[in-house]
Amino acid sequence: MPMRRSPRSTAFALLAFILLVSLRCSGQAALLMEEPYGFFGTLNPTGHDAIYFARICAETPVKLHRCAPGEMGSVIARYSDISGYDWVAIPLVPYLYSVETLDAVPGRVDRSTVNRLRDEYHEAHLLSLGQDLRKGGFLHGGWSELVGVSYERRMYAYRFETTEEQDDRLIAKMNASANHSNFELLFNNCADFSRSVLDVYFPRTFHRSIFPDAGMTTPKQIASKLLDYAKKHPEIGLKVYEIPQVHGYRKPSRSNKSISEALITTGYAVPIAILNPYIAAGLFANWLAHRHPALIPKNHLLLAPESLAVLTTSGETAQNPVTANAQVNSSATSGPAEIHPSTTDNPTLKEILATHE
Repeated sequence: MPMRRSPRSTAFALLAFILLVSLRCSGQAALLMEEPYGFFGTLNPTGHDAIYFARICAETPVKLHRCAPGEMGSVIARYSDISGYDWVAIPLVPYLYSVETLDAVPGRVDRSTVNRLRDEYHEAHLLSLGQDLRKGGFLHGGWSELVGVSYERRMYAYRFETTEEQDDRLIAKMNASANHSNFELLFNNCADFSRSVLDVYFPRTFHRSIFPDAGMTTPKQIASKLLDYAKKHPEIGLKVYEIPQVHGYRKPSRSNKSISEALITTGYAVPIAILNPYIAAGLFANWLAHRHPALIPKNHLLLAPESLAVLTTSGETAQNPVTANAQVNSSATSGPAEIHPSTTDNPTLKEILATHE
């Protein structure tokens, strides 16, 4: 009697097949707009930016190369307090979940589990950044920001297609850079880094805005400009996905805000209004006049670990464990992926799964 596979093992087998095919024939990238969290996220609710590349992998955290078959790409971003480095590259799965394989992703975590997973990954892969590398804490950043990001916050992935030439150009540029820390919160932050990287792919598209961000670059601003570019250039195949925050470790993260929105809709508004109501009124008018359009489509896809392959596949031809209007439970790693049916469900994929159940 033939051995029967579980739905979960079938999903991971299908994911591996998709990755092997897609990494050979296509290239993708995704701007990751990550929500603010914790005390610092209250003080500065703009959030964080990083960029994922399906075809660019981390030979080391500070050296890039073209991905080999089966590798899932890497996430590159600017951080502070990482042994003086300006940018660091981390493979996608560890960046999101602090583990190296998708089947090891927990469905729910507590503080001790998150700390253990991060420490294990640090010992295995981050010692090359220095023995005295700061872990990070209440006041300072550190290597803990590089792994297990989905335990801290929700993020949105703005996926677009890339060419081999563009990816190779970025690899050469990054490897040739001095990679010395240039981090500055106001005018050389993580969103400024994303702006400079995206300029390799979309020249003269991303720049600082006086309104509504007072000349600073924010994650929300970068996402808005990428959406505007995609409307004029549908060939980049822009799609928006949500990578949910894993439950259990921290309270839900909060939505990203622009500078004027942060000043008007948080506790900053009270002292500003008391000190100078005209400035407060001007900020409010600025926010109303220049606020970003809706950045998240209503029917976007939620990506559980089993469905991360959608970030690596090209255009509409890619088959994914869920469809564009379906939603996956963020804790689906504790069992089979929960697929909510819709009128656009993929019948071909249903037939494939049915033959393995």
